Amino acid sequence: MIVYGSSFSPFVRKTLAFAAEKGVQVELKPVGLGSRDPEFRAASPFGKIPGFRDGDFAISDSTAIVTYLEAKFPNPALLPAEPADRARAIWYEEFADTILIACMGKMFFNRFVMPRFMGKEGDLAAADQAEREELPPLLDYLEGVLPASGYLVGDRLTLADLAVASPFVNLEHVGFFVDAASHPKLAAYLKAMHARPSFAPWIAQEKAFAAA
Repeated sequence: MIVYGSSFSPFVRKTLAFAAEKGVQVELKPVGLGSRDPEFRAASPFGKIPGFRDGDFAISDSTAIVTYLEAKFPNPALLPAEPADRARAIWYEEFADTILIACMGKMFFNRFVMPRFMGKEGDLAAADQAEREELPPLLDYLEGVLPASGYLVGDRLTLADLAVASPFVNLEHVGFFVDAASHPKLAAYLKAMHARPSFAPWIAQEKAFAAA
């Protein structure tokens, strides 16, 4: 099985972590957004990452990919069977993929992608505004909903945790770390999630690349 993209993408990183938690071996084939690589485009016609291939089956979009993996490899279950818990897991993924990543993207794109990959200064005012105005309510929300178990849904690891933890790696790449004094549950949660074997190797590779 092949995942096309870069682990710097929170969507790709979520997909890789999901596969790892399933014990499924996947190969990451590096491609960038909009790549014309024919294999990638066969999986992702509009050039969005991640793309995915399993033999003759190809698809794109992280949610579609993890849904496929969940159906093909049902154990361990990362999408709860109980209706309310499944709905909550999907909500947290949607929250991460849209609301959280929209805020994170302004910070990561302008502070990291623009100068490192495009050779231009990003809109630092937009990044600062997102950090100052958009991010705090999202941190407060997560601090308020995190159960004592340290997992968002059903007191065990689910897709919800992998989706929510992934964008915070990008925030850390641009120097933002959740303050344990103001958000102790969230800070401890992210530390534990990012230390998992499904995340830690990718984070280490990204940090090494960023430092080079």
